[in-house]
Amino acid sequence: MINKIFIGLFLAALVISCKNEKTKESSDLSTVIVDTPTIVTHKLNLKWETDTTFKVPESVIFDAKNQVLYVANIDGKEPWGADGKGSIGKLGLDGKIIQVEWVKGLNAPKGMALLQDKLYVADLTEIAVIDIASGKIDRKIKVPGAKGLNDVSIDGAGIIYVTDSQGKRLYRVENNSASILLDTLAGPNGVLLHGSDLYLMNAGGFYKVTKKNTLSMLADGMEGGTDGVEHVQGEDFIASCWAGAIWYLNGDGRKELLYDGKAVGKNTADIGFNPATKTVYVPTFWKNSVMAFEVASN
Repeated sequence: MINKIFIGLFLAALVISCKNEKTKESSDLSTVIVDTPTIVTHKLNLKWETDTTFKVPESVIFDAKNQVLYVANIDGKEPWGADGKGSIGKLGLDGKIIQVEWVKGLNAPKGMALLQDKLYVADLTEIAVIDIASGKIDRKIKVPGAKGLNDVSIDGAGIIYVTDSQGKRLYRVENNSASILLDTLAGPNGVLLHGSDLYLMNAGGFYKVTKKNTLSMLADGMEGGTDGVEHVQGEDFIASCWAGAIWYLNGDGRKELLYDGKAVGKNTADIGFNPATKTVYVPTFWKNSVMAFEVASN
């Protein structure tokens, strides 16, 4: 009788052990499945790259009306230097440089926005407004308290949104008066107003700014200084990281690494985008060139 009880207990323990082992194997398998790489459904096809005569190009913007590109030249060895060396260049859609220094008299120009034949440029502590027809600086909008303005976006009513990467803030400028929209950010850079929605690149993440002026994360894990962002189609966006990366951000939350310039020491700063031709324009910063890629599907 005792032997039968002992054998029964032994068999029960063996069954439990086997179940636990199967559970462990199943758990390990699910972990492997979760860690599988994201399927890449988009790619970049190089169309052209300019020569290296730009002067530390930080940003590119596409002007649909005039069918031209504007390039922000920081110039100098100090990206945040108030040295008066900065300028805006003009570039053809075929990659041919029209003018390296079309507009001079800036310090360290970075992000740009367009509205009603005016080009708005983030330049350290102020926003320079350039008249496109004359190629001259029309006026400068001071942003009190700003330490290092970086990217700018503007709506149809002329309300400007500008990031302060050095001061860790996002400003809203209306009628030449600036107010703080978001404070104590980790690393704000690219800002984009698409429709009625405002988006922000901040310390490796891509966010939507809510109506309550809080951040709702859409994607993260983009190392190397999240920089520019542009809308592609639907709820899809394309973004850059300064250290050398171009990401495709799908509306379903997936992100795809389409270009890695770190291996060749090529930065990818604040990008521009032509939605008609699905072309992304990439300034290479220290390499002094601009690259153009077609965004295509695999």
